[in-house]
Amino acid sequence: MAEQVLDRIKQVVGPNGWLEEPRDIEPYEVETRGLYHGKTALVVRPGSTEEVATVVRLCAEAGLPIVPQGGNTGLCGGGVPDEDGRNIVLALGRMNKVRSIDPANFTITVEAGVILADIQRIAAEHDRLFPLSLGAEGSCQIGGNLSTNAGGVQVLRYGNTRELTLGLEVVLPDGRIWNGLRTLRKDNTGYDLKQLFVGAEGTLGIITAATLRLYPKPRATATAFVALPDTDAVMSLFAQARAATGDQLTAFELIPRIGLEMAMKHVNGVVDPLEQPYETYALIEVSTASPHGDVGATLEGLLAEAFEAGTVVDGTIAASGAQRDAFWLIREGMVEGQRFEGGSIKHDIAVPVASVAEFLKTATAAVTERLPGIRPVAFGHCGDGNIHFNLSQPAGADKDTFLARWEEFNDIVHGIVAGLNGSISAEHGIGRLKCQELTHYKAPIELELMARVKQALDPKHIMNPGKVVAEAAFNALKGE
Repeated sequence: MAEQVLDRIKQVVGPNGWLEEPRDIEPYEVETRGLYHGKTALVVRPGSTEEVATVVRLCAEAGLPIVPQGGNTGLCGGGVPDEDGRNIVLALGRMNKVRSIDPANFTITVEAGVILADIQRIAAEHDRLFPLSLGAEGSCQIGGNLSTNAGGVQVLRYGNTRELTLGLEVVLPDGRIWNGLRTLRKDNTGYDLKQLFVGAEGTLGIITAATLRLYPKPRATATAFVALPDTDAVMSLFAQARAATGDQLTAFELIPRIGLEMAMKHVNGVVDPLEQPYETYALIEVSTASPHGDVGATLEGLLAEAFEAGTVVDGTIAASGAQRDAFWLIREGMVEGQRFEGGSIKHDIAVPVASVAEFLKTATAAVTERLPGIRPVAFGHCGDGNIHFNLSQPAGADKDTFLARWEEFNDIVHGIVAGLNGSISAEHGIGRLKCQELTHYKAPIELELMARVKQALDPKHIMNPGKVVAEAAFNALKGE
């Protein structure tokens, strides 16, 4: 039965639409950090929404699980198949057309396999901005960004991917196609169905296309790299920056000294922008689409006041585009640099903005007490409460022994997050990595509602099983 279904799927997508040789499918089976190595019977690469729909319909009839996959850059195992091999990976990279762009309406409609950087480029060619920006933008696909509700460095001003989405086209778990590719800013005709699928990680349906918001292209940008006495000062500066710049504040990133040092050590081109070292830094950017705005003067005025108040102790404003790029290379280089420092236990958390400093102090003290010598690398978009609280192994420690304590340190960090009414996943999703853990931090009624939505749309549970919604939630429904 399974072989017959796979043969029919191959016929639907044609000779260029599937892979089954081990060397060809191996990249689709491995999570980007190597945390998961699954197995699949077939990698299917459809070229159209109609092909996706037919494949899903065949799988639904046979009860064959489907694992949707974009660029496979996720960090929670959401796009990786499980180990039993009884599934297909449905990779959307061939669906990479820009269906339309409407600069007057500030919208672009793209298929799920379009690379994020290509959307940014095409928008810029039409004098528009697509503001979603993150480290993997050169390889991640917009379908994956939508499925995980990706955040990025400009969330402060433009919001998460959810806020950038006007409409979706989705293949439902029974193979029907929902065309919700609307360009309306206002539509109060019932439930906002698109929001069910944004952030659902392919567990409710497969996003095949999206209509996205565009914005005026910035005409002027000013960027500063500043040193601060402590994390309390970081949040004070953020409050000052919001008040002084309003909607012009595009990014506000926390950077620790240890992160800067790792980037300088391992990433070519990263240099310390300041003459002497400090423990805490912030990368600040303001921008405007107005040809008459002077964001440079605005940023200079903000920092002058901060220096006088002692909130900022040192800093520099980029004098050129190259210097701005050098500042941002530090931010991206921290992520790369950690890879060369041994094992790293990751946390992508969010707390209320007012609790960021408290979280950083409490969590740092807690993990250091548990394991002296551990190296917390806390960075990220702290202006929206999102901190990447990564824990690098003690220097000289055994990597595997350290990584074996992942759950132990998750319990410590996430317990502190829960005590501050925060979230254990700010922008990376749930996937396999946090699926079971979610049952400890979501209220029972929330878990029940999620399971009911999944049950209603995907009663055969073929859409990305084992991700986001734990099996225990379905079992609870069966006992009713």
